[in-house]
Amino acid sequence: MKTQAYLAFDGNCQEALNFYADSLGAEIKNRQTYADKKIDVPASYRDRLQHAELKGKGVHFMAYDAAPDTPLTEGTKIHLSIDLNDKKEAEELYGKLSAGGRIHHELREREWNALYGRFTDRYGINWMINCDLN
Repeated sequence: MKTQAYLAFDGNCQEALNFYADSLGAEIKNRQTYADKKIDVPASYRDRLQHAELKGKGVHFMAYDAAPDTPLTEGTKIHLSIDLNDKKEAEELYGKLSAGGRIHHELREREWNALYGRFTDRYGINWMINCDLN
């Protein structure tokens, strides 16, 4: 069994995936627009992403632009967590992904002997960065 995140966006999925691909060193795969799938949506949705995947270096999640019948509500119930063993890599990743977002916990050493930080990125996605310092 494998569990994967499927992120929903409101018309800026391609922009967000470009940002994540650059930040995480990953590639956008299986990109399909609503027009590609011949799904009946308003003309303004035709070029939006109906499905795409981000893959690379331990990263694999899916994403799409929500259709008009799927209203989005911002929330805090789910966070994407990245576990690392390299302090420099954790600091760089935290800096890239949190840029333009909202910091909840600065990246710093925690009592469980890890470098940890939590934030919501500029696209409303919640992240946790955890780097084992052992």
